[in-house]
Amino acid sequence: GYTIRNVARCWTYETAVLLDKELPSELPYNEYYEYFGPDFALHPDTRTNIENQNSPAYLQQLREIIDDHLRHLQHAPGVMMQEVPPDLFTPPSLDDCSEATEAMRQRDAHRDHPAEYYDGDQDQDTR
Repeated sequence: GYTIRNVARCWTYETAVLLDKELPSELPYNEYYEYFGPDFALHPDTRTNIENQNSPAYLQQLREIIDDHLRHLQHAPGVMMQEVPPDLFTPPSLDDCSEATEAMRQRDAHRDHPAEYYDGDQDQDTR
């Protein structure tokens, strides 16, 4: 399930995989140790001795109730999908757009958002 303990385990494991490190299941004490309780292991024993007491009839009844609820939800309108023809968009060559790109860079370099903080003559603070 999605619990803080399992999220902490998942991030720890993913970080170890990313760093190509092998971590033992026993974790050393650290400031986040309590997130790994109650067994305080990276890879807890996930076997369960709890008997599934959900009868097939109960599960079927639950499914019918959920289906009925979903049937009454307002759905989003569908959108037909189609393939975009390959010749619809042909990127221009870099030579054709270098002047336009440079002009846009110069224009954007001087554009400031009105809510931007200024120090000096353009300062909008009223203090």
